[in-house]
Amino acid sequence: MYDKDPVRARPPAHVEGWFAEETTVPLPQYIGAERDRWIERHVPRSIGQESPIGIPALRYEVQEQVNPLRTPTAPGNRRVVSETAETAAIPSRRSSVMRTLVAIPCFDEEVAIGSVVLRARQHVDEVLVIDDGCTDNTAKVARDAGAAVISHGTQKGKGQGIKSALKYAVDRNFDCLVLMDGDGQHNPGEIPLLVEPILTDTADLVIGFRAFNQMPFYRRFGRAVLDIASSPGSSITDSQCGFRALNRKTMESMLGTLRKDDFSTESEMLRIAQEKHLRIGETPINCKYGDFDTSTKNPLSHGLEVLGSIFWLAVERKPLLHIGLPGLVAMLGGVFFLFQFLQGFSETGLVPIEQGMLASFLLIPGTVALMLGLMLALIARIRE
Repeated sequence: MYDKDPVRARPPAHVEGWFAEETTVPLPQYIGAERDRWIERHVPRSIGQESPIGIPALRYEVQEQVNPLRTPTAPGNRRVVSETAETAAIPSRRSSVMRTLVAIPCFDEEVAIGSVVLRARQHVDEVLVIDDGCTDNTAKVARDAGAAVISHGTQKGKGQGIKSALKYAVDRNFDCLVLMDGDGQHNPGEIPLLVEPILTDTADLVIGFRAFNQMPFYRRFGRAVLDIASSPGSSITDSQCGFRALNRKTMESMLGTLRKDDFSTESEMLRIAQEKHLRIGETPINCKYGDFDTSTKNPLSHGLEVLGSIFWLAVERKPLLHIGLPGLVAMLGGVFFLFQFLQGFSETGLVPIEQGMLASFLLIPGTVALMLGLMLALIARIRE
């Protein structure tokens, strides 16, 4: 079937000396001039001569048509079709209507802050970490995880961190602010639960509600006491939870009103919301305590500090009710025992020491409290 017509192959100019022998190429059997014309059209005269058939280009085009999503091996190429398809397949978890910021006040939380930031970024537009005088790498870890960081330089308290977050959110026109802790107790995956009432405009302030069975016993007792002190006459059942969401109206109301810098700021926010007649809602959340406590403060001192701050907040806002009225009652009791003292002395000629001491203990402090309440009420009126 075939003639073996030898064709002498010579190497290209730049590789002379590589081939020392001739190469024999079998050709189809053609007759006469027709065979010569076929050779001229289809067979290169040397190995270095490029074939006009262009097989490499043809093979590349066919491969791209068969599987256009296959990762190309040539450098510089990008799989645009595949990337677009994968991105479209993942639904967005962020609201397209409302810009949301998560703010995390922190003090020495380098162990957990990175994970908290990464998970929170999946649900909001931006994450802000407030470095409240951290002595570890909290700020660096937070930046590496993609958070914006505000550093106070020194420890100023959680309340000051919340004030910084409020100012940041208002200045940058965020519609919703979510506050949460950086120690990993709050689940960033539950952010949409708190944002939902804000998005649907059914609440101005949403507070996370922790079930009692999630908390250690001593925290249950402390929370019960603080709930009564923080929200008298209110239906709020978890006044101390730091996982909460605020809409724009609430942020503006809190920004110029919050005064405390310590852990009582949650109670102060609740009181301000009640005074401003804001709509307050609660959403059940999960809080992870486990076998350890990540709080940076002793629970007993924490509770006493919050109780003291709550008391002085109440005194500052309503001094006549919380100082003046008890002082008036004590003063009236002192006057009553004073009359008993005078009556006993006039009837018997003896000095009734018991009535005299009771009169002194009630009359003097009661008078001082009443005067103090009147003065504080006058100062509060002048401030307004």
